[in-house]
Amino acid sequence: MVETLVVLDPLADLARFEGVASAAAAATDAVDAVLRDRGLRKITDEQLSQARLAGALANAALTHEPERWRVGALRLAAELESLAALIRVAPGHALARAHAVVARGVTPDHELGKISAGPGAAERMNSFAELLTRHTSAPAVVVGAVAHAEIAVVAPFGEASGLIARAAEHLVLIDAGLDPYGAIVVEAGHAESATSYSAGLSGYADGSIAGVRGWLLHCAAAVARGAELSPLGPTRVVPHKANDGFGQFERRSSPCA
Repeated sequence: MVETLVVLDPLADLARFEGVASAAAAATDAVDAVLRDRGLRKITDEQLSQARLAGALANAALTHEPERWRVGALRLAAELESLAALIRVAPGHALARAHAVVARGVTPDHELGKISAGPGAAERMNSFAELLTRHTSAPAVVVGAVAHAEIAVVAPFGEASGLIARAAEHLVLIDAGLDPYGAIVVEAGHAESATSYSAGLSGYADGSIAGVRGWLLHCAAAVARGAELSPLGPTRVVPHKANDGFGQFERRSSPCA
């Protein structure tokens, strides 16, 4: 009798929900169109800085106190590249570092990098970290969406959890090579429809197939919209300085290049 080894791939199972694979493919196509098949487009330091600033402002805008979290969000955006190298190999370290960066000055120093939620949070985050380190055939858009939702729903880092969750999604996209430069402003894709964003997370938290599917579709749409809003995209978001010293959004249409 021949025994067959069955390797579980729960993330790939989620990608099989109706419409998810095609939505992820459409999001990937949107990113490729902006990056001109990823490796072919040159990105200036100024464009990359604009993308990181726009992502940070959008990330903070989705909190209850944007002004309180802007500085931390900017610090976190500056470390996307280094954290992306850890997110699939040592996710616990990546998230702890993200918390230390984003919450410095807001959270007491002795709590930085530590899970502060209820007793079940640590176990669920350990399981989640194990899932992230496994090989999966799921598209990066799906993996990033699950990373985002797990952290946002469990809220292991208290008030900073939402900021870290949105960053984690972007880290997965960077690590996978979908957005190698970190120039796709996926955070702005979420921020454009805060109501849809909140509803999507609530659906995921319910645990129903419809809720999880809805969240995955929302994230695919956010990635596609983030490509359009990139400084390289057709409807780019260009941050500019405001009177308070922080950037604000200004939309411009990009000329054909």
